This record gives sequence, structure tokens and C-alpha cells, in this order.
Amino acid sequence: MLTLFPRFARHAVVHDLDQIYLRLSCPPFRSAPNLKLNVSGVETPRRVSECVTTGPSRKKQESMTTFSELPLSAGLQQKLAAAQFLNLTPIQEQSIPPALEGKDVIGTAQTGTGKTLAFLIPLIEMLTREPSRNARALVLLPTRELAMQVHEQYEKLRRKGAPKAALVIGGVSEKAQIQGLRAGSDLVIATPGRLQDFITRRLIDLRHVSVLVLDEADRMLDMGFLPSIQRILAVLPQKRQTLCFSATMEQSVASLVHDYMRDPVRVALGSVLKPAESVQLKAYEVRPGEKLGVLRQLLYGEQGQTLIFTRTKRGAERLAKTLARDGFTAAMIHGDRSQSQRNGALSGFQEGRFQILVATDIASRGLHVDDVAHVINYDLPKMAEDFIHRVGRTGRAGSQGRASTIVTGAEVLDLRSIERTLKLRIERMQTDPSAPEQPRRTVQNTLASRTLTALPGEVFV
Repeated sequence: MLTLFPRFARHAVVHDLDQIYLRLSCPPFRSAPNLKLNVSGVETPRRVSECVTTGPSRKKQESMTTFSELPLSAGLQQKLAAAQFLNLTPIQEQSIPPALEGKDVIGTAQTGTGKTLAFLIPLIEMLTREPSRNARALVLLPTRELAMQVHEQYEKLRRKGAPKAALVIGGVSEKAQIQGLRAGSDLVIATPGRLQDFITRRLIDLRHVSVLVLDEADRMLDMGFLPSIQRILAVLPQKRQTLCFSATMEQSVASLVHDYMRDPVRVALGSVLKPAESVQLKAYEVRPGEKLGVLRQLLYGEQGQTLIFTRTKRGAERLAKTLARDGFTAAMIHGDRSQSQRNGALSGFQEGRFQILVATDIASRGLHVDDVAHVINYDLPKMAEDFIHRVGRTGRAGSQGRASTIVTGAEVLDLRSIERTLKLRIERMQTDPSAPEQPRRTVQNTLASRTLTALPGEVFV
């Protein structure tokens, strides 16, 4: 099965799972004939033969399966081994070699496939070869939490004696961030809004950036960051390497890539509109008023950590506090929480202090939490693609996971629409709402029991 390169590059190398190399020679996507729009919003050719031709034959290259086979510096190899990074995932295997050669790369793959290391490793190797006190590399991400996780991962792999990465994100005090920039750093990890503010106030110099990374590009555009991204790219050197990684390749992303990348290598692995095979999908169609009872039954039968998604911030608040009153250790994360509260909830969930994390779609993209056993859609997402990102929080890196969806009333039709869009069938499960619930845990009637566990910066009133 072939992986097709979008129309926005004339001569881009295409990789598929069998390591077959093709060279495209069709017109740019804005004028290409006989194209139609698929469910992801990207124009695709009706017949392969109309715009794809095979280029010069190539000998099938030997694939690399471990990090030790990559041409990396000894220091980085030691850091990877110490962090227990041994085997390459397919996206890493296909995208790291061309990135190390200095080529532009567009990578799309299912969530949870290791895209972060796919751009961090080439970036760190470049900074190791060309150390500098000026900002040489820039990583743009859509959310603070994702930026902080990438920053944490970089610090684990940073070479000895290298300056720390500068973190430029909103929602927290800018004083420490400005001090970090003035101290000198060769890597800036940022969200678009705060970085644009720093550029406007001339608090950061990006004239020496030679590598730009756009991570979760589709999510950044969905969140309305296109104007900020365009202003940021306007101050960067035109001669640079650009790495773009995303879960989907929508038309808006294709246009961005067409304008700002040069002859990119396209790496597309697996269907980005299908959940991973390691995730078991189930759905519960219940009568109005039974949704919370079914949720309790699922939670009582779950030994591992559970991530529950709601559609609204207020819904997350109400559900999290209800579960806390039931005796569950629950935390919540949504856009109205302060950064310290969001950090406390996320770190507590990652460390196992909270069994349940109730979240809006702010947590559905890019956030990495090990060992999430169960994802529950208490409310359906607005977009079918968000369904894929939600369930992608479990079953990561080859592990097994479960994803359950609880629907009632008109949501039943919405779920069927999602199934048609994604071309999948979710197994329907039967529940017995009349079955006695397990007894609630005995909780003292104290302030803490009537609210969530206090997080840093949280004030009870």
C-alpha cells in the first residue's frame, strides 16, 4: 500500500512502511486537477496513476531498528541508553536519518508513536556539533503542558555543560523566562502567543535560528495560532531547516508547509484517522440519567489509571468533584485552571497519586502519561479527529489500552456519525443500571472531602 505525498511539494521523497521510495512530479496542490476532498480536509488524487510516477530505482536500504545504529555522538548515545531508549519506532526510523542530513521533514503518524524524539534527537545532535550561546533552534508547540514535557525530555538528553533550554510559555511569570533567555540558550521551546509577545517587546533574538520545529502543527492552527506563527516565521532566517510533525495533515497545514518548507521529505506511517490497534474500543448506549451510574461501574472495575474527557470546563469541574465525593482520588485539568493547578494535577496523575484525571480536550493532544489503562469519553468531542486523539492517550508505545464511550439521547446519533467519518465500528456493550453499585468509600465530612485535593496555588472558599 502506497503512502501518497500531498501536492504541496514538487520533488519530495516519500517513505512507506515497506521502505519503498517514490518521487512525485505532479503540479502544486492549488492547481492540480482531478482532486477531491477527503474527511481530513486534504485534497487527494482520485487515481494514483494521474499524478504519481515512479522515479529512478533505488536499492532497498537496510532499515535501522535501534538508536545505537544511528550516526549520533557518543554523548547522546550514552544519554539515550541511560534513559532506556533502545528501539526506534517507525516514525523515528524513517524521519531521523533525513533530519540528521539537514533536510526538511514532514512527519505524520498516529498519536503515541514517538514523534517527540523524532525531532529532539536530530536537534540535539546539531546543537552538539555547533554549540552556541545564541538561540540556534526553536520548537513551537500548541500548549504549555506539551511545551513543558518537551522541555523535560530535552533536559534528560542534554549534553553535559550545554546550556539549559529556554522555556517561553504563557500562564506563568515571565521573569524567570526572561532571565533564562538573557543567560544564553541555544534552544527555545515556546508556545506561539508568549513568543510573539517577546518578539514584539524585543526580549528575544531569533536571527541565528537554523532549525525550526513545528510540533502538533494541526493543533496550533486549530487553536487560532496561524497569525502568531506567521509573525514568528517572518523574523526567522529564510535559510533554515524545518521539521513539521503532526497527527494529521489538514489543508491548512498543507498550505503552511507549502509556504515555509523546501523540498521536504514526507514520512507518513499508518492511518492518522484510525485508532491504534492496541486500543480496544467499546461504547455504552444508556438512557438519560444513567450515564453517571455507568461511569461509576466502569471505575469500580478499573484497577489502573483512568483519563475521563468532558466537552466543557464546567462539566469537568462538576464531574471531578462528584467523583471526589464518591471517594475516588480525582484531579481535573482545563483551560480555566491556573498553570500551577494544571501542573499539580498532571504531575499527580503521572506519579500515581490520582487514580482519575478529568479533562477537556486540552489533554487530548501531545500529553504523554505512562500507563493510562482506560480512557473514557463521558462527553463526545466536537470533531471526529479529536476522538482519535482522545483514545490515543492509552495503548501507547505498543501497550494495550481500553477506550470507552458513554452516550445517551442525541449523542447516540453523534457517535454513529463519528463512526461513519472514521470508517470504524465500535463494539456496543450492555450494562445493568439496576445492578447494585459497590458501596462508596467512607469519607469524612471535611472541607477536603467536599472538594478536590488541594493543588499548588488552589484556595478553598
